[in-house]
Amino acid sequence: MGQSSGGFSEAGLRKVRDVLARHVDSGRIPGLVALVGRGDETYVEAIGTMSHDGGSPMRRDTIFRMASTSKPVTMAAAMVLLDECGLRLDDLVEQWLPELADRRVLKRIDGPLDDTVPARRPITVRDVLTSTFGLGMDMTSLGTPIMNAIFEQGLTPDLPTPMPEPDEWMRRLGTLPLMHQPGEQWQYHIASDLLGVLVARVTGQSFETFLRERVFGPLGMEDTGFHVPADRIDRLPPLYAPDPQTGEFTVWDEPANGRWSRPPAFPGGGGGLVSTVDDYHAYFRMLLNRGMHGSERILSRPAVELMTTNRLTPEQTAARAAMARDNVHVSYGQGQHGGWGFGTAVRTYRGDYAPVGQFGWDGGSGTTTYADPENRLVGILLTQVGMSVPHAARLAQDFWTTVYQEIVD
Repeated sequence: MGQSSGGFSEAGLRKVRDVLARHVDSGRIPGLVALVGRGDETYVEAIGTMSHDGGSPMRRDTIFRMASTSKPVTMAAAMVLLDECGLRLDDLVEQWLPELADRRVLKRIDGPLDDTVPARRPITVRDVLTSTFGLGMDMTSLGTPIMNAIFEQGLTPDLPTPMPEPDEWMRRLGTLPLMHQPGEQWQYHIASDLLGVLVARVTGQSFETFLRERVFGPLGMEDTGFHVPADRIDRLPPLYAPDPQTGEFTVWDEPANGRWSRPPAFPGGGGGLVSTVDDYHAYFRMLLNRGMHGSERILSRPAVELMTTNRLTPEQTAARAAMARDNVHVSYGQGQHGGWGFGTAVRTYRGDYAPVGQFGWDGGSGTTTYADPENRLVGILLTQVGMSVPHAARLAQDFWTTVYQEIVD
């Protein structure tokens, strides 16, 4: 990083690098790639190595598994369809997803799967986009019959059953009751995967094809997709899930012959993307530019505003806040923002160094990406260390704390 005319000092950027290097030097983070963009100024640091025991150095074009930072990006497919009136927010999804017609809802979240009442109304597109359609990952309900069924049916990524192809995934989803009435409560993750099936059925194209034609291609996101082609696999580091007790580096996914080395049966909008710092910068900069990429419009200004402002009611926000608060021992403060838009967290109160209005998300594979309209700032930090230990989350916190200190205008 060098001298800046974009509101950062040379000394400030050097401090950012020093903080990042300290985490790599600790031995807990083998390597990282970080990007800070503001206006036309972009600064990138690649520090450390691809493997925990050395080997190839990290590079600017290293490809990372984006995990849940996929959510804000894959949501663009739905926003394109809203712009073109291919979807309307209050359309009933059952016309495309008949598996979700005539829903039953659990009487109690911890009750048996056959102890249900009829849903008060059908599921809408709005329910899916706001993650309030009635099913999701509820960490406060682990061990209940419904959460056990979600895992056993393979409705979440490889926990423990591999996700099937989309039509079979939908069939299995349709056999389960909802946990909550449609539109009632915010719940994490499953809606983002459901989004991909909905887009594919509305468009008649695969989810990835539609994203590539309408979002990735126009933005020049050549390294973004749901797998890494063989001629680029050398740019994908191993993904580690260190042992929580010993800290020993355990490989969760190898590059060659690993989960992302071939097209998946299910292209998961909730956590399936791979990408690079420059590809993600192009996307989040487009959002800061209210849908424009150079002279080309990707999304309408209202679509971006709708996506990146809080959509939750106070009652729904309570569940969102509980998820962040109850997982703070894992996230080390990441995730406590207050609000949620369409596929992205939105800060509704100032709980740390970032201002109200910042939007983005974090990923369990050690990734963090946010954009800040007030400061016209994009920050991206990518690692290969999963959240089985708090090291990557602590690194993310230190990254953001330091970046915000260095804004000088």
